[in-house]
Amino acid sequence: MRFSIYSMAVQFLLCGMVSAAEHTKDTPQVVKKNLKADKAILVDVREVEEWNEGHLADANLWQLSDINDGPSKEDLKKRFGDKTVVYLHCRAGTRALYAAEKLKDKGYDIRPLKQGYAELLKAGFKKAE
Repeated sequence: MRFSIYSMAVQFLLCGMVSAAEHTKDTPQVVKKNLKADKAILVDVREVEEWNEGHLADANLWQLSDINDGPSKEDLKKRFGDKTVVYLHCRAGTRALYAAEKLKDKGYDIRPLKQGYAELLKAGFKKAE
């Protein structure tokens, strides 16, 4: 898997960072149930290069580098609509935590997943064609 220099730098910086956010206790089965019931949205916070190499069919891309710009409530409404639960995923869970910190207190129930892209595929999430 190739990573851009920027993506590698972000991961390096995040490894040393302590986040107040915690991974959700929701299992992949609960996540799938909430997505199917249209109660939640799944957001992939990896960078576009990673997304292009493969992503989940149910996910929407909003790369961490863009979330870092400090999204407004209007931008969140446009991206998430009326969904109140927002699941975040990345490759290994760390960037999802960081994104959750950036998105908290915006009126949504932000739930970062500990499972990364490969683990979610193994849990039965479908890969986009």
